Amino acid sequence: MTGTSPEAAPPVPARRRPVPMARKIAAGVLVAVAIVVPLLVNTYASEKPRLWGFPFFFWYQLMWVLISAAVTFAAYLLIEGRRR
Repeated sequence: MTGTSPEAAPPVPARRRPVPMARKIAAGVLVAVAIVVPLLVNTYASEKPRLWGFPFFFWYQLMWVLISAAVTFAAYLLIEGRRR
């Protein structure tokens, strides 16, 4: 023997609980809404009302960027939040 100890086996990761189908569907619907609504151009193809001098077209799209980030985070919590 050379005096070296055998290498320890890597730890086995814990099994995660499966995500219920209802949570998967809810997360999918949330993300789908965040994708589809900004594609409905007729809902925001106008200049009025203005917000701080910005036409409706610009601030509506910026609003959906923030909403989409919040919705994506909510979908993440639905899927991964319960697993922790």
